Amino acid sequence: MSEIPLDLQYSAVLPKSRDVGIGCIGAGFIMADCHLVAYRSAGFNPVAISNRTRATAEQVAERHSIPKVYDDWEQLLADPAVEVVDIALPPDLQPPVIEAICERYAGRSGKPGKIKGILAQKPLALTYAEAKPLVDKCAAAGVVMAVNQNMRYDQSIRALKDLLGRGLLGEPVLATIDMRAIPHWQDWSEPYGKLTYYLMSIHHLDSFRYLFGNPDRVLASCRKDPRTSFPHEDGITMYILEYDGGLRCLGLDDVWSGPCREGSGGDIGIKWRVEGTDGIATGTIGWPSYPERQPSTLRYTCKAGGEQWVEPKWDEVWFPDAFVGTMAQLLVALETGEVPELDAADNLDTVALVEACYRGSREHRIFTLDEIKS
Repeated sequence: MSEIPLDLQYSAVLPKSRDVGIGCIGAGFIMADCHLVAYRSAGFNPVAISNRTRATAEQVAERHSIPKVYDDWEQLLADPAVEVVDIALPPDLQPPVIEAICERYAGRSGKPGKIKGILAQKPLALTYAEAKPLVDKCAAAGVVMAVNQNMRYDQSIRALKDLLGRGLLGEPVLATIDMRAIPHWQDWSEPYGKLTYYLMSIHHLDSFRYLFGNPDRVLASCRKDPRTSFPHEDGITMYILEYDGGLRCLGLDDVWSGPCREGSGGDIGIKWRVEGTDGIATGTIGWPSYPERQPSTLRYTCKAGGEQWVEPKWDEVWFPDAFVGTMAQLLVALETGEVPELDAADNLDTVALVEACYRGSREHRIFTLDEIKS
């Protein structure tokens, strides 16, 4: 029996310099309680913040020691200290910010622009047709854009990626994510009519892409959530990703989770599992316990180690610690000139995959990414 490793790599690579000035657009929960908490823990340099309600921005600035507060994002973009922009806005409000950066603050005549990078929120846009021009404009303007797909920096998902890369599980055969959790739907999401696929399933669909690449086909189904009162087409979602090599990925995102808020007991959690020809890995995602710090977990067994199960441990959690990685990968890309790990051009395939789930659910048929992108 061979020794099998406990030292799976789950931490983000950090930039050499932490001095780059970060301008933060938006002061809601995801910025105040995740991005900025993580940035301060990593020693990053947020220099300015704006929000549609200045009083909220001022509160967040005081909490996180951000020196400048602006009434709107246009004033923030003009600040000479802002080199990287972190956008935490709803998807319909994000495109004007990206377009303004490309039009007014990008490089010209081969010279670098004032604003060198953007960390955009996911979803980048609500359709592939809306997202693609944003990516093209950044590429033409020489602005490096990444998309905040933060589940790729959940510690168990990142450790699983390393485990797969070492070949200890062999060829992947079946992968599943089973979510039974009740999100808090924020007010800004209500007008869209699109809910779980774009706000929750997108994490899992992107993680499947991160782990295994693009699927060749997707089959999806959904129904409305009995608890959510505002109009929506996708409450409980299901999807199967098919790969020509044989791999199948199955996702179930149950935001209903039974009548546990209406009088019954509850059974809340997120579980994942990957079965390969040489081993099995299983895990949990700690996010449903937020704000309690509940680390995600991973345990695995493989033929190289016999019947033993190995269970690495860590203290970090998805929310907020993973957000160190989402900004770090952009700063590293700007330092090295390499493509960021969360490259916006690559993220277009995640947007296409989500859209394929919507169209597949409506039309009751299998879709390919090429159909969405054509």
